[in-house]
Amino acid sequence: MSRIGRLPVEVPQGVDVNVKGTHVRVKGPKGQLEHTFPASMKITLDKGVITVDRPSDEGRHRAMHGMTRAIINNMVIGVTDGFEKILEINGVGYRGELQGKNLILNVGYSHPVDVVPPEGISFEVEDRNRVIHVRGYDKALVGQVAADIRKIRPPEPYKGKGIKYRDERIRRKAGKAGKVM
Repeated sequence: MSRIGRLPVEVPQGVDVNVKGTHVRVKGPKGQLEHTFPASMKITLDKGVITVDRPSDEGRHRAMHGMTRAIINNMVIGVTDGFEKILEINGVGYRGELQGKNLILNVGYSHPVDVVPPEGISFEVEDRNRVIHVRGYDKALVGQVAADIRKIRPPEPYKGKGIKYRDERIRRKAGKAGKVM
């Protein structure tokens, strides 16, 4: 049996969970999320504990079992605590700043790049406009927005200039070597 899938999901106080068949709606202090899962999964809510069961030991059912439980757990965590991705900007003259809710990036292009946050996402800029915090209650959306911001100017391998995740390591290259005779 799936090790992740068989773990129960505890529902904390202040979180309202509604399960109708395979459609799950989670509402908490940070926001509301809903998701429809594959029809083969059996999702039950009993006394503040959500459990996921699968119909057989088939490979695709085992894969869906763990994924379904993980998504439900991320929904519960998201509406209670939220998620955050931290990006760093490296490079001379590179910076990010907030203008209202929008993020304005000056990263070496002839024009500033404007990033509009989708519903449920907020930005924070700190450390002299070099660190960007992407926060939200939907884990997938936070990760996608952070990836889209990184894609604006990915880090290059020679000087490391660009936008990178805080915990990302950039493999550096040596550059031009001297002429060998």
